[in-house]
Amino acid sequence: MSDSSTSGGYVRRLRLWDAAMIVVGGIIGGGIFLNPGIAAQRTESGLALLLMWVGAGVLTLIGALCYAELGARRPHAGGSYVYLREAFGSLAGFLFGWTMLLVIYSGSSAAVATIFASYASSVFGLPASTTTPLAAGALVFVAGINLFGLRLGAQVQNLFTLLKLLAVAVLVVCGLFLAGAGGSGVLAVDASRAHVGFMGASLPVLFAYSGFTYLNNLAGEVREPQRTLPRALFLGMLLVITAYALVNVAYLAVLGHNGLAASRTPAADVMNRVFGPTGAKLIAIGIAISTLGFCNITLVAGARVLQVMGEDGLFFRSVARLHPRHHTPNVALLLLSGWAIVLTLSGSYGQLLDYATFGDWLACAVGVATLFWYRRRQGAEASFRVPGYPLLPLIFIGVVAWVVVQTMLDNPHNAGVGLLIMVAGVPVYLIWSRLLSRSEP
Repeated sequence: MSDSSTSGGYVRRLRLWDAAMIVVGGIIGGGIFLNPGIAAQRTESGLALLLMWVGAGVLTLIGALCYAELGARRPHAGGSYVYLREAFGSLAGFLFGWTMLLVIYSGSSAAVATIFASYASSVFGLPASTTTPLAAGALVFVAGINLFGLRLGAQVQNLFTLLKLLAVAVLVVCGLFLAGAGGSGVLAVDASRAHVGFMGASLPVLFAYSGFTYLNNLAGEVREPQRTLPRALFLGMLLVITAYALVNVAYLAVLGHNGLAASRTPAADVMNRVFGPTGAKLIAIGIAISTLGFCNITLVAGARVLQVMGEDGLFFRSVARLHPRHHTPNVALLLLSGWAIVLTLSGSYGQLLDYATFGDWLACAVGVATLFWYRRRQGAEASFRVPGYPLLPLIFIGVVAWVVVQTMLDNPHNAGVGLLIMVAGVPVYLIWSRLLSRSEP
């Protein structure tokens, strides 16, 4: 199939392989290399830990299947913003875009770019003072690549994703090799954490699965989207769930549940056991590449949301422009990247990310809820339909709502500030729609 332009001016160049790599690259960032230790602190055994990772993966797969139907119904740029705007009105769409720009996408990019800089600095022996400028430089680098067309950006992203999967494979093979043939302690109970509960581990685990919706933001550039989107989401999620489960088995086999809970850098600890400091450096390089690929996807996907908002008059009209040759939303990309760099330089990104981590999953749940509106409005006829409707979407919404409420109860300050950031968009929307939009050409 030849390239074909969409009504929005984008060109459909992403094939199934590209789209699947975007799903994998948008999910696997630094979380799987760091968060298992936090999750182990909040579970009582290796079995409970593995059940949490696999269960969260199944939940994410359900959400991905729901987004596959949404993408098949609306195969255009903008993703969740478009679904919320159509189902619940322009205010809902604006609040998603507002929070995405202010905190979720920009804060995630800033935080993960800093993780990249920390690991890159350790590999090359750079002083700690270089971390912040190196993180900002990484964001400039990934933004610059994508100014010259999605084809180049997709090729670079495919390389990033393949390298991060290679890092995961090396980690798994080394961990399981060191554990020997038995590995009987993988599922063992950790007596020191016999009463820690189970759900406390949900947030760090779900955070590691965040990003499965990014491909929908790029739906306007996917070839044969009604067929490609569902296949890419399903294939990508299966790869991620398998990788996450095997990595955790490797951690448990080498470190044990108690050792994993005590580790702040489990991937480096595993590789250090096998190859010493050289192994730790090798996995540090893999983590740096993984985080850089995540930043690439986050900025590219977020720019498409801002571009569509500009087209709708809910943001600056200049942001809606596509480059006449490369068909990329360069103004939107520079704006989002610039704000992420500001957060990186200010050092405030980490706190903002803590405030709004739950907001990303809340937006996913609300996005899935739009599926009921589309089914009622358009009927069940679609090129792809989520199986088990309406049970599976209800399960996804219910579990995410439970986690969000639990997070608010456990940490009301952070959750409250996160909600305030979102609610602060309401007066901005009212001012924009009544005053500023009238002055736009």
